[in-house]
Amino acid sequence: MTQTQPKQTLGRSGQRAASLTPLPRLMVAPNGARRGKADHPELPVTDDEMVATARACRAAGADGIHLHIRDAAGRHLLDAGRYRALLDRLKEEVPGLYLQVTSEAAGRYESAQQDAMMRALKPRHVSVALREMVRRPADWPQARDFYHWAVDHGVEVQHILYTPDEVRAFVAACRDKLIPGNSHLLLFVQGSYANGAADSVPLEHYLAPLDRLDVAAFDWMACAFGPEETNSLVRAAELGGKARVGFENSLWHPDGSLARDNADRVRQLDSALRGLAAEPARA
Repeated sequence: MTQTQPKQTLGRSGQRAASLTPLPRLMVAPNGARRGKADHPELPVTDDEMVATARACRAAGADGIHLHIRDAAGRHLLDAGRYRALLDRLKEEVPGLYLQVTSEAAGRYESAQQDAMMRALKPRHVSVALREMVRRPADWPQARDFYHWAVDHGVEVQHILYTPDEVRAFVAACRDKLIPGNSHLLLFVQGSYANGAADSVPLEHYLAPLDRLDVAAFDWMACAFGPEETNSLVRAAELGGKARVGFENSLWHPDGSLARDNADRVRQLDSALRGLAAEPARA
């Protein structure tokens, strides 16, 4: 496999960006907004289960976790108080683990509600989908205010981008100062729940528009759906990116077998990434 020089935290000057915390090498996304126990009995739903999963996944090789919380009925929830309580537990139970909350709408929330939750919580790290903050052009004034508020308050946004066209829209928004900042954190999503990632667009197509992103640095990560998850994330590492793995996106190993739990997926991917790092670079 051909390896390229890392791109994720290197600016055009070749210097590291100092303004944002680097993304973790391997982040686990253990539940997401849509799956439940019926999909896999080891998918964590309660806060206790999330804490136990965080411990197990860190032991398996994860250095970050992407957090979703649920209400009493197991439905996706955006709630600053609940998030704050879980973050406090995780800081004590798994100190040093990169903790990222989600702002995902998941069909339950409007962008104003997502904005209000993030302002109330002021998380250190949060993922935000551009397509949810800007659902129509008229949403840009509110979205611009949020993105500028986040920079002013030290809230580090990982921008979720589902297609190369969304990457181009993100680059244009940065150019027009709608999204401020001299360095950015990105997540490229390959595939969907319905179709997996077998027919997804190559990661190189997501990266190409970033040649026009006039900032000091960007740090990027990929996630992918279905049994193709591992191969997609290994490819991300080859291109200088980071990896997000777990039951939010895939329950399966590359051979199609069902993973025992999230730690099983983390362990498998960690091994693949370590094997990649051990390979001699080839031109």
